[in-house]
Amino acid sequence: MSTTRDTDVRTGEAAGGTTGQENDTAATDTAAARDAGELGAAGAQLSTAPRDTVVPGSFGGVRAPGAAGWLAWTGREIVGWVRWFWRQLTSMRVALILLFLLSLGAIPGSLIPQTGQDETKVADFMGRHETLGPIYEKLGLFNVYSSAWFSAIYILLFISLIGCIVPRTWQFVGQLRGRPPGAPRRLNRLPAYTTWRTEAAPETVREEALKLLKRRRFRADAAGDAVAAEKGYLREVGNLAFHIALIVMLIAFAWGQLFKYEGNKLIVEGDGFANTLTQYDDFKSGSLFGTDDLEPFSFVLDNFRGTYEPSGPNKGTPRTYESHVTYSEGSDGKEKQRTIKVNEPLDIAGTKVYLVSHGYAPVVTVRDGKGDVVYSQAVPLLPLDSNVTSTGAIKVMDGYRDADGKKDQLGFRAFFLPAYGGANTAVVSQFPALLNPVLNLEAFHGDLGVDSGLPQSVYQLDKSNMKGFKDSKGKQLRENLKPGETMKLPNGAGSITFEKDIKEWAGFQVTEQPGSGWALAGALTAIFGLAASLFIQRRRVWVRATAGPDGVTVVEMAGLGRSESAKVPEELGDMAGILYDLAPGAPDTPDDTPETDADTDTSADTDAKSEPDPEPEAKTSTPEPPAVPAAEGAEK
Repeated sequence: MSTTRDTDVRTGEAAGGTTGQENDTAATDTAAARDAGELGAAGAQLSTAPRDTVVPGSFGGVRAPGAAGWLAWTGREIVGWVRWFWRQLTSMRVALILLFLLSLGAIPGSLIPQTGQDETKVADFMGRHETLGPIYEKLGLFNVYSSAWFSAIYILLFISLIGCIVPRTWQFVGQLRGRPPGAPRRLNRLPAYTTWRTEAAPETVREEALKLLKRRRFRADAAGDAVAAEKGYLREVGNLAFHIALIVMLIAFAWGQLFKYEGNKLIVEGDGFANTLTQYDDFKSGSLFGTDDLEPFSFVLDNFRGTYEPSGPNKGTPRTYESHVTYSEGSDGKEKQRTIKVNEPLDIAGTKVYLVSHGYAPVVTVRDGKGDVVYSQAVPLLPLDSNVTSTGAIKVMDGYRDADGKKDQLGFRAFFLPAYGGANTAVVSQFPALLNPVLNLEAFHGDLGVDSGLPQSVYQLDKSNMKGFKDSKGKQLRENLKPGETMKLPNGAGSITFEKDIKEWAGFQVTEQPGSGWALAGALTAIFGLAASLFIQRRRVWVRATAGPDGVTVVEMAGLGRSESAKVPEELGDMAGILYDLAPGAPDTPDDTPETDADTDTSADTDAKSEPDPEPEAKTSTPEPPAVPAAEGAEK
């Protein structure tokens, strides 16, 4: 028998070589061996995933006779069902189903108007859909994220993750505190295995194996005639980190939705803003938000600066878009200067002020029939296109009297063109900058409707109870004004002047969403945790060194991974080659030399027998190290 190598490192074959049929059924044999308990603790606890259990009673339980037996059986049945339900709820399968349902539940929240975001759109939807509207309302589709069914999915997912993480974390900590599992009795049943004989002492082999495994960052321990080692704990760490990150993200999302707020404010140059509820143009918040949660601060828009590409394919594209503000924190904080740019908000104690829009606010002065000023201020107009063609309304509600001294109200429809192209061009701005500003006005008088109690937009003019001023030709009075020009109202009704001072305005969005930082941290942790759980393999290696019947040391090395992979046999083969150099194979002995025809020939010449035997020649063979393993299914 050759002592150079009994078997190569192989995946799926038994020691001593296998046939093709045995190689095809290797995985089945290994699984059967584990099921039969041949690997013992060595093949267990490669993962902390919970195992499925059956419900006692209905699924294999035995019903005891009699009333007492019936009560005892019923108690066991209930406890069994509770345990089975808990197992299902904390399983990965149910968690994925709940995640899928949560994703489906979020779809109507994105497609259907939500009460917490825009009640006007919800009312409009209800008016246009007389059948679907009431159904959606009963199903809670207008308020998805606070509905009972969405909350139920959310809470079940939360419980499922916690119920999965806590026992697995406890079990994993116990594994880290314990020693690697001892070597199974039959190492050749493992999917990666090699063996050789050496003249080195078993203690020396085990000592060198222990050093080698620790250098390879295995957690190794020598027990009895074998060294046990384990590696790849980051896989389970990543798995647990992924689940914990999901919980953090769920908590952060819920916290942010309940306590968030968001408001918008349009501010003209020179005007200011204080962070109080009455200062906002529009405001929406979470269900648990309170006005006391508003961070106290204020700021003044000193000026807005915008520059644009003058020519080329990107003509009119903003190059500079920034607001210069003076702000202070608290009621008596020190004033500070700051420039707010797009995607560079002003951050005050977690409340962020974003620059979101820009436009122009022409300054107009309105005089009554006696020439008295009744209105003089900047009028913000809303942009209609990228060249800031703007529209709006000028409303003179109080203080105006007509030529006869009667109280009346004035209204003007306004169109502003920062870069007017001339009479022969379309009535739109040619460029967003103030190159040739023109203010187009239509004049009306009558009841503006502001005293009716019904809300109306400050940028729109309700003409239902108003009459238009007529020009000398009997047509609606409408004129284009350049800075400094005045439009006279007919019959001495007054005038309106487009002042040379043209101000700009900036739109700001003030937001606070608690938990956004935690949500980001959870998302990053989930990504790295998932990557670790997918690409790191948890694996075990055993090295056994025992003295054989002839006194020669027999070395066995075997490896086991959580899943079938070429990495385990490759790594085992690499370490086997290093250990073989430290404990080389023993030379062949004469008893191991196969017989030849000359050894069995009985017709040898008698003269040769009478001659003395020559000095016997030592027969040795050069031992070879264990072969480096091939990938699963490769030719050996």
